[in-house]
Amino acid sequence: MPLPMKIVLIVLAVFILAVIFLNLKIVPQSRAYVIERLGSFHTVWGNGVHFKIPFVERVAKVVSLKEQVVDFAPQPVITKDNVTMQIDTVLYFAITDPKLYTYGVEHPMSAIENLTATTLRNIIGELELDQTLTSRDIINSKMRALLDEATDPWGIKVNRVELKNIIPPREIQDAMERQMKAERERRESILQAEGTKQSQILVAEGEKQSVILKAEAAKEAAIKKAEGEKEARIMAAQAEAQAILQVQEATAQALKLLNEAAPTDQVVKLKALEAFGKAADGKATKLIIPSEIQGLAGLAASAREIFTEEKGPDKK
Repeated sequence: MPLPMKIVLIVLAVFILAVIFLNLKIVPQSRAYVIERLGSFHTVWGNGVHFKIPFVERVAKVVSLKEQVVDFAPQPVITKDNVTMQIDTVLYFAITDPKLYTYGVEHPMSAIENLTATTLRNIIGELELDQTLTSRDIINSKMRALLDEATDPWGIKVNRVELKNIIPPREIQDAMERQMKAERERRESILQAEGTKQSQILVAEGEKQSVILKAEAAKEAAIKKAEGEKEARIMAAQAEAQAILQVQEATAQALKLLNEAAPTDQVVKLKALEAFGKAADGKATKLIIPSEIQGLAGLAASAREIFTEEKGPDKK
C-alpha cells in the first residue's frame, strides 16, 4: 500500500476515534441531560453511558436533580395596618421534570424570585403587624403551597419556604425592644420573688423539722427514763420478794429441824422468846407477849441473877 494511502487511513482512524470519544457521554448520578435532535427535543438522559450522534444531536441543558437553596434579597412589603417592613426569604426546591424546566420558562431563577416576592406581598397584605411577627409558620405554609402550584408547569417542586428575617421600621423596633426589656424585668422580679418564697419555705420547713426532732428526742428520753425507773422498781420488788422467800425458807427449815429433834415445851418457848427478842430490836414501840413466854422470861432472868451472884466479884 502506498505511503500516502496509509497516512490517509491513519488520519481517518484518528478522526473517527476522536469523534466517538467526544460524543461518548457519561451522565453522573443526580444529573440529567436534555438532548435535542436537529433542533427539537428528543429525550432526557439519566445516569449512565450514552452516545450522541455527531452533528445531529446536542446536549441542550444539563440539569441538577438535587434539592437547591435560593436566598432572595429582602423585599419591601406593607401590612394590613400600613406598616412597611423588609422580609427576605429562603426557598428550597428541586427540579422534577428536566424537559419542563428547560422549555417552560426562560429564566427560571428570576421567575421564581419575582413570583416569591409577589406571593409574599399578597399574603402579608392580609395580615396586621402583630400577626406577621407571630405567624411565620402560617405564612411559610401558604407561600409553599402557592409557589408549588405556580412552579409546577416549570418542572419545579417547591419543598419549603422560610422567612429568614422580618425587619420592621426603626421606631417599631425600639418599641419592641422596650417591651422586651420590660418583660425581662418583670420575669426577673417574678423569679426573685419565687426564690425568696422558696427560701422562706425551706427555712420554715427546717425549723419545723427541728422542733419535731427535739420533741421526739424529749419524748424518747422521757420514755427511756420511765422505763428505767420501772425496771428499778421491778428489780427492787423482786429482790425484796426473794429476801422474804429466803427468810420463809429458813424459818421452815428451822421448824423442820425442831420437829425432827422432838423439842420439849421449854425449848419451843425459848425459841419464841428469841423471836420476840429480835422483834424488840426493831422499830416497834409496843409488843404483846403471851403469858407463857412471860413466865419463861421471868425464869430466865432469875437464873441469870443467881448465876451472877454465885460468880461474885472475886471470881472474875
